[in-house]
Amino acid sequence: MFYNSYVMDIVFAKAKLERVFNSNSLLQREYGKEQAGIIQLRMSVLRAAPTLLHVPILKPDRRHQLEGNRIGQFAVDLKHPFRILFEPNHDPIPKKSDGGFDLDRITAIKIIGVEDYHK
Repeated sequence: MFYNSYVMDIVFAKAKLERVFNSNSLLQREYGKEQAGIIQLRMSVLRAAPTLLHVPILKPDRRHQLEGNRIGQFAVDLKHPFRILFEPNHDPIPKKSDGGFDLDRITAIKIIGVEDYHK
């Protein structure tokens, strides 16, 4: 198994999203106190993971790959029905020989946002 001893490299799709995620007061204003706390927990898990493979697939985090018009994106659970959406931030994205993502080599992600994508 390949992994480095570093933490996940995380960037944000938009500067405003980064400002909100890096400020407890803005995070609470945008998402409410309870959801803000859950977002902070999930971001701690994402930051601490050396690779995407190390982000838990079981609840409460439940890292999962998205489908349909969100192919190439992943999510972790927040308070239902919301998720933090992100995508690998590599060029090229590490892939396995079968074409799937090589989660053990994905060490950088881009946070896209917080959404209920089930609507």
